[in-house]
Amino acid sequence: MNYAEQQRNPRKSAIGFGIVVVLHILLGWALLNGLARTVVEVIKGPIETKIIEETKPPPPPPENLPPPPKFAPPPPSFVPPPEVVITPPPTPAPAITTTAIVPPPAPPVVIAPVAPAAPAPPAPVAAPPAPPRVAARPAIGNVQACAPGADDYPAAAIKEEATGTTKVRFTVDASGKLAGSEVVRSAGASRAHKALDRVAVQKLSECRFTPGLDENGRAVGGSFEVEYVWKLAG
Repeated sequence: MNYAEQQRNPRKSAIGFGIVVVLHILLGWALLNGLARTVVEVIKGPIETKIIEETKPPPPPPENLPPPPKFAPPPPSFVPPPEVVITPPPTPAPAITTTAIVPPPAPPVVIAPVAPAAPAPPAPVAAPPAPPRVAARPAIGNVQACAPGADDYPAAAIKEEATGTTKVRFTVDASGKLAGSEVVRSAGASRAHKALDRVAVQKLSECRFTPGLDENGRAVGGSFEVEYVWKLAG
C-alpha cells in the first residue's frame, strides 16, 4: 500500500496502526512478566565464591653462613667470705728493768797557785724609783652646769608636745678642748624632735670638758656620750 492509497482509505490505516500498538503492548507485558521473572530468579540463585590462595614455597636458606657466635659463660656470682672475728691476744705488761750506772772516777785535783784578789768594783748607784702607776681616767664634761633649761625648749616642740631622749657623743683633745660632737640617737622622727636634738648639741657643747689620763698620768683625749631627757612641765 502506498501513500496515495493510504490517503484514499484512512480507516484501514487506523486499524493497522491500532494492531501495531496492541502488539507492542502485548510484547511489553510479556517482557515485564515472563522474562523479568526469569532474570530475577537467575540473580536470586546462590553465588558460590572461592578464594584461591597461592602458596609460595619458602626461599632456600643462604649458603656459606658464618657459624653462630660463641658466648663466654657468665662469671660465677660473688659470694662474700664469712666474717671472721679474731680476738687479739692480751698485751703483756711491760717489764721495767733498772740498770745501775757506775759513775766515772773523779779527775785528779790540781791545785794552782792563788793570785792576789783584785779590788772589788764600787757598788752601782741605785736608780730612782719609777713613778707609781695611776688608774686611767676617761675624758668627762660638766654637763650639769650647761644643760638646757625650760627656757631652751623649742616652741614648735612645746606646741606638738614632743618629748624624748637625745644621745650626743662628744670628743675632746688632750687639752680639754671640744674636738667634735654628733647625735647618736635622736629624740624622735618629727621636725620638732630634730629641733630638740639641735638645742641639746648647742647647749651641751658649751660645757667645760676635762681630758682623760693614761696609766702614766699623762693627759690624753677621748670620747664620751651624754643622754639628755626632754620633758614638758606638768
